Amino acid sequence: MSYLSVNAVTAGYGRQNVIERISFDLESGHLMGIIGANGSGKTTLLKALCGILPHGGTCSLEGAVLENLSARQMARLVSYIPQRSGIAIDISALDVVLMGFNPYLGLLEHPTRKMKEAAMEALTRVGLAGKEETNYLHLSEGQKQLCILARTLVSDSRLLLLDEPESALDFRYRHQMLSLLRSWVAAGNRSAVVTLHDPALALNFCDRLLLLADGGVLGIIEPKTDPLDKMEQMLNHVYGDISLQRCYNRRGEEQIVMLREDAL
Repeated sequence: MSYLSVNAVTAGYGRQNVIERISFDLESGHLMGIIGANGSGKTTLLKALCGILPHGGTCSLEGAVLENLSARQMARLVSYIPQRSGIAIDISALDVVLMGFNPYLGLLEHPTRKMKEAAMEALTRVGLAGKEETNYLHLSEGQKQLCILARTLVSDSRLLLLDEPESALDFRYRHQMLSLLRSWVAAGNRSAVVTLHDPALALNFCDRLLLLADGGVLGIIEPKTDPLDKMEQMLNHVYGDISLQRCYNRRGEEQIVMLREDAL
């Protein structure tokens, strides 16, 4: 049995379906990337998986049907990071991270000292050491994304869903975030699904790529094992005429580079 199993998920807004009958499986310890053109349904799929968007089909995690869970049960198993957090009140970065413990606290129960220590450690891991008492609203957009990631790291979720987490980050922090995600899924019985705009991040950090087009699954790529020509043919549908090359950094680590081949 797959760790995460998505079966014929269909979802949209009003009477208009954006995605139709999407199915895929994901193993524990794996990071899946979702790529596709704007409007292909990437965000809609994530919202359906975490249950905030009504949908047809079923999603199961470790055999538990997510559609049958209460909101509190879902919050303990699945964490969703949207493109924007929606936080619009004055609150410290530390208190934002402590929200990750809410599913485990009773009504009017306050975070413990151990929880606060874990939250401070998470802020350090994402590069926000010293920002614990900074007003969240005063952080840059990139720092806000890192703060929300820290909140997720302390929540002990089994499935993490992220919607374009790299969009507000610079080159350094984009790679740091994806490295943190890889470490997170490898550290326990967990998996993550992330939508990405940057194909280089997708190809070099994800175990599997789900390609969406016109609301359906165009195909699945496994960057570590699939031949370059096969990946090129599939990615052409998303990015136009491209070519892929394998190269190596100074430490001898292999990376995939995508080049544009059509005229500018």
